[in-house]
Amino acid sequence: MNKELIINAAPQGVEIALLEDKKLVELHHEKADASFAVGDLYLGKVKKLIPGLNAAFVDVGFEKDAFLHYTDLSPYARSLLKFTQQAISDNSPQGFNFATFQVEPEIIKTGKINEVLSGKPNILVQILKEPIAAKGPRLSCEISLPGRFVVITPFNDIVAVSRKIHSAEERKRLQKIVEAIKPKNFGVIVRTAAEGKNTAELHEDLAALVETWETIQGNLKGAVAPAKILSEQTKTTSILRDLLNEDFNRVVVNDRNIYNDTRNYIQRIAPEKADIVSYYHNGLPIFDQYGITKQVKAAFGKTVNLPSGAYLIIEHTEALHVIDVNSGYKSVGNNQEQNALETNLEAAAEISRQLRLRDLGGIIVVDFIDMKLPDNKRKLLEAMEECMRPDRAKHAVLPISKFGLMQITRQRMKPEVNINTQEVCPSCAGTGKISSTLLLEDEIEKNLSYLITHQHKDLTLVVHPIMHAYLTKGSWLKSKQWKWRWKYGQKVKIRENTNYHLTEFHFFDKHDDEIKL
Repeated sequence: MNKELIINAAPQGVEIALLEDKKLVELHHEKADASFAVGDLYLGKVKKLIPGLNAAFVDVGFEKDAFLHYTDLSPYARSLLKFTQQAISDNSPQGFNFATFQVEPEIIKTGKINEVLSGKPNILVQILKEPIAAKGPRLSCEISLPGRFVVITPFNDIVAVSRKIHSAEERKRLQKIVEAIKPKNFGVIVRTAAEGKNTAELHEDLAALVETWETIQGNLKGAVAPAKILSEQTKTTSILRDLLNEDFNRVVVNDRNIYNDTRNYIQRIAPEKADIVSYYHNGLPIFDQYGITKQVKAAFGKTVNLPSGAYLIIEHTEALHVIDVNSGYKSVGNNQEQNALETNLEAAAEISRQLRLRDLGGIIVVDFIDMKLPDNKRKLLEAMEECMRPDRAKHAVLPISKFGLMQITRQRMKPEVNINTQEVCPSCAGTGKISSTLLLEDEIEKNLSYLITHQHKDLTLVVHPIMHAYLTKGSWLKSKQWKWRWKYGQKVKIRENTNYHLTEFHFFDKHDDEIKL
């Protein structure tokens, strides 16, 4: 698969498009003033404990207090509280040695929030979900710092290897390497990208993450809650970190600074791929050049058309998203069951793309075209699971129910991408109604009378072709154009312009300069 990353930098922020075989599958927008991104670390102040919810509201500087549930506290919550206080009050120039930190006993899974956070202390928290609609951010105390090959989790000594690495020998090899190089008081999760990597590469990645943790420790010194302690890398870098692999063969950037940062990042993590980054500086907007703007206009909106003539209707409610599959004018043959299967398989591929592209989360209910045969229903389920496999968000796909509905759940980390692809009609300004042609005729004549009264001569009236036909139709005695000539004693030329909307008109003088009214 051919993967390309197109990065469009503008004053209001950075847009990042991921193309797979020239088809847009992900679109990210990083605003220039973005805050509260997933992965950011804050020093928060516990404001309110809610025993009924077994949760707390924490002030991290957002207009609404952030939500922290007991299940997101981490088994090492007491160690985190102790570390936070120790780091804030630390006066040593180099900072205390984290390897000598004494880890506190784990909290129990069925405990109460007020037992752990009594006294409403300051605590180091990580953004788990961005603010969505009227809700504040959701927090976690299970601090994790992701790198290219490993993720570190402070306060535990566990080494875990990604289950997506299928070879038992490779898993054992990576486990031994990481156990040998892992610093004390850090747990390490080995990512799928680490498969086949040597000790030096893993050690370099691990050392960079430990250095980041030391930066967090330094930033906590003397900090006053609420305060941002560490920002997650820019979305561009985090996408590269998560996606870069042997199939990822082009990155195009239209900003010199981002180009340099991206090239340096790739030079560091994958030197052999440094040449895939290119700087775009042609006149045409970068998203237009690579056909992204057109794809965005076609992909967002209530109706999504499929190449075969079938189409999807995507509706959003407060509780869930509903997708309806319609066959449209698609007709392959006389076999209705086969037609339904082929349309559904095509729709499944587009639905999986739409979920990634719009970043839809929560519950998604899909109403596929009804099929009778159990084998066809199984084929559709397998196809949907296969199409959803590249999706980095956690998801689950359920078999088709007896009502012919498929239910999908997808992790929601941030607000969905919602782009308005419709434009307000310039004729009706969105009302759906325009002035009567008779009234428009009166308005034109009123303006014409005013101009002639003020000594304007050799006038040309430019209107929409339909209006032009209306004003010039009939014989020289019956057309509006000739009636005006007799009434005002001078000829008025009437020209048509296809770029005008139906009720638009302008007057021009003999030099073809527009007369402003």
